[in-house]
Amino acid sequence: MAKSKPVRVGRVTIGEKDPAFILGPCVIESEKFVWRMAKKIAEICSAEDVDFIFKASYDKANRTSVRSFRGIGVREGCEILSAIGSDLKIPVTTDVHSPNEAAIAGEKDQYAGKSSVSLQAN
Repeated sequence: MAKSKPVRVGRVTIGEKDPAFILGPCVIESEKFVWRMAKKIAEICSAEDVDFIFKASYDKANRTSVRSFRGIGVREGCEILSAIGSDLKIPVTTDVHSPNEAAIAGEKDQYAGKSSVSLQAN
C-alpha cells in the first residue's frame, strides 16, 4: 500500500502525527453569525493548541426542502470567508458546485494573503 503524503492548507498540515480539524457552521446564515463562529472557534483552538481549517458554505444546494435557507450566495460568501481568513490569519475552505463558482472562489484566494482558501468540489 502506498504511503499517503501530507497536504498543507495554509499553515495547517493534514496527514501528519497531530490531528487537524475542519470546523465551522454548515451554512453562512449572516456575516455577523459566521464572524462570531470563526472568532470563537479560533479562540478555542488556540487555547487547546490544535490546528483547524474554518469551513462554511455559501450555498447548501442539498437541502431536503426547496423552502429551506440555502445561503447567501457565492460572491458574498467568498468575500466574507476571504476576509475571515485574512483578518484572523486562519485557513478557510468552502465547497463549490460548478466551474463558475470555482473561478469566483479562486479570485478571493488571491486576496486572502497568507491564509488559504481551499476549494472542495461537490
